[in-house]
Amino acid sequence: MARIIIDGPISGATRKNVLKAIRQVEEREFPALLLRIDSPGGTVGDSQEIHSALLRLREKGCHIVASFGNISASGGVYVGVAAEKIVANPGTITGSIGVILRGNNLSKLLERIGIRFETIKSGLFKDILSPDRALTDKERELLQSLIDSSYSQFVSAVAEGRQLTEESVRDFADGRVFTGAQAKDLGLVDELGDEEDARRLAAKLADLDEENTQPITFGRPKKKLMGLLPGSHSLFKFIENLSVEIENNGQILWLFRP
Repeated sequence: MARIIIDGPISGATRKNVLKAIRQVEEREFPALLLRIDSPGGTVGDSQEIHSALLRLREKGCHIVASFGNISASGGVYVGVAAEKIVANPGTITGSIGVILRGNNLSKLLERIGIRFETIKSGLFKDILSPDRALTDKERELLQSLIDSSYSQFVSAVAEGRQLTEESVRDFADGRVFTGAQAKDLGLVDELGDEEDARRLAAKLADLDEENTQPITFGRPKKKLMGLLPGSHSLFKFIENLSVEIENNGQILWLFRP
């Protein structure tokens, strides 16, 4: 049995690491994969590529069970529904099915400090979400259509992965979050339990010894020197989340933002 961990916001680096690990699992023909997810979600394209790779792995005969940790929300859910089964702790924070796009309107601040942008553009919407001005009504309408399209893709994937109707998914896919117990009642989760329960379920699906089969972890991120310092984990998480906010400003995200 193989094991892959998705820990933290989903980004390009996450995608690269996870796809490499999935290829290794496929090459070694593991009959089962334990997918541990502890993520608030992240970028849309990266979540979709991981989701697609997991589905291809299942087509090769690999049984995939997702284990939701402290949080598996938004893009974390999107990745998780590619699994055959999902196990979550009763108190896991999950859900947040929806799309968010944020830009910064700094026009008042720039005016106060005497900075003004001069823009020459080839089309009406070329500088959409520019920080030096507010959105026009037409720009807001255009961006809303992008959000709606991305949202429909999300709903469709959840409905297909969880064998639900799109109508039933839309009833609760308004960005709200759930506990693992609530998610089970909605059909987003199959069983309540910890990672050990998920491991046993994966072994059972693949006809492996449930007691003695232990997973081999692929794609484990390398520990950085800073990670050896006391209190560095919290600091690293703060820097990681701040980086997501800065780097993905103006991008469509499947991300839970508490």
